[in-house]
Amino acid sequence: MKKHQIKAIAIMAVLAIAFAAVVVFKQPGGRSGEAAGHADKEEHKETPAAGVIRFSDEQIMLAGITMQTAAAAHLDTFIRMPGQIALNEDRTAHVTARASGAVQAVKASLGQRVAKGEVLAVIASAEIANQRGELAAAEKRVAYARSVHASEKTLWEEKISARQDYLKAESELREAEIGLQIARQKLAALDGASSGAGAGNRLQVRAPFGGTIVEKHVALGEVVGADTRIFTVSDLATVWADVVVPAKDLDIVRVGTEAVIRSVASNTSAPGKVSFVSSLIGEESRSAKARVVLDNPQSAWRPGLFVNVDIVTGSAAVPVAVAREALQTVDGRQVVFRRVAEGFVAQAVTVGRSDGRLVEILSGLTAGDAYAGAGSFAVKAEQAKGDAEHGH
Repeated sequence: MKKHQIKAIAIMAVLAIAFAAVVVFKQPGGRSGEAAGHADKEEHKETPAAGVIRFSDEQIMLAGITMQTAAAAHLDTFIRMPGQIALNEDRTAHVTARASGAVQAVKASLGQRVAKGEVLAVIASAEIANQRGELAAAEKRVAYARSVHASEKTLWEEKISARQDYLKAESELREAEIGLQIARQKLAALDGASSGAGAGNRLQVRAPFGGTIVEKHVALGEVVGADTRIFTVSDLATVWADVVVPAKDLDIVRVGTEAVIRSVASNTSAPGKVSFVSSLIGEESRSAKARVVLDNPQSAWRPGLFVNVDIVTGSAAVPVAVAREALQTVDGRQVVFRRVAEGFVAQAVTVGRSDGRLVEILSGLTAGDAYAGAGSFAVKAEQAKGDAEHGH
C-alpha cells in the first residue's frame, strides 16, 4: 500500500515539474512575440509611403505654397535677342552752365530726385552781370522814349509842334522797345528769366524737368565755361531697352511688334512694344539696333542692366503646361511636386517649349494633375531634410 502511494506521489511531482518548465519556457517567447508585433505595428504606423513628402493642408498654407493644376495652354513663341537698358534720351537733359563763372553753391546731389525748375547750382558770372545791366538800361530807355512820345503827341495834337517831331518820337519809342525785347531774350537764354530781378551777377542753374540726377560734374568754387556740362537729369519713369537685331531677323522685328524684356540678373520681366528699328546695319556686327520703351515706376530697370529681349512671333497650343516656378531640380533631374493624399511626390518631367511664364510638359504629368506652383522650393527643402535624416 505504501509503495503504491509513494509511486503515485513521485509521478505527480514529475508531471508538475514538467508543466512548470513548459510554462516558464513559453512565457518569455510569448512576451517577445507580442512586443515584436507591437513594434511592427508602431513602425508601420510611423513610416510614410515610399517617396511621399508629407504636407498637410495647413502646412501648405503656412509655407505659402500655391496649388495649381496642369492644363492645356497657349504659349507665346518668340526669338531671343540680347539687349541693354539705357536712359530714355527723349527725357534726358545735359544741363550746362550757359555762362562762364565760378560756382558759388551746389544744391543737388548725385541720385537726388528734383522737380522742374528746382535750383541745382548757383554761379557768379560777369556775363550775367553785364546782361542784367543791359536789360536795366534798355528798360530806362523805353521809359524815357514813352515820356517823350507822350509829350510830342500832346504838342502835335495842340498844333504846337510839327508832325515830324511826333513821328520821330514814335520811331524812337519803337526802337527802344525792340532793344528792351532783345535784352530780355538774351538774359532769358542765359538764366531762364526775362527780368533783371535778383542778385546782379548770380546765375541760378535750374532743372529743366522733374527727374533724377544721374551725373554730376561740378564742385564748389570750380570755374566753369558756358558749355560745361555740370549735371545730367533723366526722368527714369520710362527707360529704353536697346536690342541687337541680326540682319536675318529684321523682317520679324518691326515697329509695334510685342516683346518681353527679361533681366539677366533676376527674374524681373516686363512687356513692351518695339518703338524704333534702325535703318542702318553695322558694318562689323552685321546687326541693326531696335528699341523697346519700358515703363519703370519702381525704378527696377536700371540703365546699364543686361537683358534678354523675347520678340513674340506667334503662339502655340500645348496639351499640358505648368507654371515656370513649379520646376525644381532634384538629383540632376527636373521635377514637379505632384499633390497626393498625404503630401507631394517628386514627379520627374520632360519639358518642352516655354514662354517664360508657362512651360510645356511632354511627359510626367497629365492635364488635371494638381501640383505645387509658387513656393515649391519649400517642398524641395522638406524633401532634402527627410533625405538627410534617413542618411543618418
